Amino acid sequence: MHVRELFDLTGKVALVTGGGRGIGRHIAVGLAEAGADVAVASRKVANCREVAAELEKLGRRSLALAADLSQPQAVEALVEAVLAEFSRIDILVNNAGTTWAAPILEYPLDGWDRVFDLNVRGLWLLSQRVARHMAEHGRGSIVHVSSVATAHAAVDEEQPVVAYNASKGAVDALTVDMAVKLAPKGIRVNAIAPGPFATDMMNHIRHDPEAMRRFESNIPAGRSGGEDDIKGAAVFLASDAAAYVTGQVLNVDGGSMCVYPQSPG
Repeated sequence: MHVRELFDLTGKVALVTGGGRGIGRHIAVGLAEAGADVAVASRKVANCREVAAELEKLGRRSLALAADLSQPQAVEALVEAVLAEFSRIDILVNNAGTTWAAPILEYPLDGWDRVFDLNVRGLWLLSQRVARHMAEHGRGSIVHVSSVATAHAAVDEEQPVVAYNASKGAVDALTVDMAVKLAPKGIRVNAIAPGPFATDMMNHIRHDPEAMRRFESNIPAGRSGGEDDIKGAAVFLASDAAAYVTGQVLNVDGGSMCVYPQSPG
């Protein structure tokens, strides 16, 4: 197969959760540019409609859906809506996620549950439901969005998000276990672990040039990630170019995880 065909997603249908902004939007655009029709879901459907309109300008079919995947009943409704429109799901990207900030000794149970209900339980339930559909067709690609936060820790003053970090560790474990269990059914399961990306999650510093300079001085690539960086990784894992890749967590971080300890900015 020609290398361009390996990355071609023409005729495929993708579902991207948390696709209304940031990394989810970038991934949805990338999959559409590679030829896939894309359903985009998040709790804020207005954002998804904007993304869907953008994808349709690329000549792809798209569908915007509201879904709070922290609620188990929303999972079946979402999948049924996508299947009703497209009849199939070939690619699932689990990007929907949330965080809750509080010092570790005061971290509230409701904050912990809110993070795990979406980041782990919702991801698992949707993956299970879509995998049942994929198994009927003997193939599919599931891509979880994890985080480099699974591989390092930080003091409360820097990252008071213990539940978020733990939830992404659970996502990595699910990636490996699901990959092994679903491989006989022709389903690949991988994860992308983004490092620093210029999205809303960096709003606390990205409008401060000096703060950004200090922050990015610790990234070997010398910059934060952008749209093209995450699109390429997602299309690779979703496509036949990664037909022999499963159970992997791909760091997309400009080399951040290679540096220890970090040097001062």
